[in-house]
Amino acid sequence: MDLKPQDLLVLLKVVAHPPQHWTYAALGEALAMSASEAHACVKRAVACGLAVAPARGEWSPVKPNLLEFMVHGVRYIWPATPGPVKRGVPTAFGAEPLASHLAVAAGEAPVWAHPTGSAKGPTLSPLYRTAPQAALADPALHRLLALLDALRVGRARERSLAATLLEAELNQFDAGGTDAGQ
Repeated sequence: MDLKPQDLLVLLKVVAHPPQHWTYAALGEALAMSASEAHACVKRAVACGLAVAPARGEWSPVKPNLLEFMVHGVRYIWPATPGPVKRGVPTAFGAEPLASHLAVAAGEAPVWAHPTGSAKGPTLSPLYRTAPQAALADPALHRLLALLDALRVGRARERSLAATLLEAELNQFDAGGTDAGQ
């Protein structure tokens, strides 16, 4: 079973809001996808070892596996494609938590093209088409997606810092619930 980019979007949404129990309908609505698409995402994530389903209808991300995949695999499987300068939603080193750690010239930080975006910069293809919309509605998800984009597009220094910050973000979310991978 092949993993798809939207599978990672679903996993990050759930990681950002523990220990909330998400229905497939609620996940779909929050991420601008159908409930059946959210269900398929979870099914693929479980099959690939990025989530576990200990009981029927229950599942949770396996954070150590998720972190390893994001740090070492995502940039090769779903590389970010740079594009022209446009208005959009800041991402990678143009958004927090990386923005406060790196000095970037005005207009140099990447954005996901979006009409209601707050910044202008070179565009970067989002992990999934609905990621910018979902990020605008959810600051915790936005932070995770921005760090993921830094891993997808950044240079060695930015990727290293993003990996460290991503691990800290994932551990921060552990305070609210348990981790199935531990």
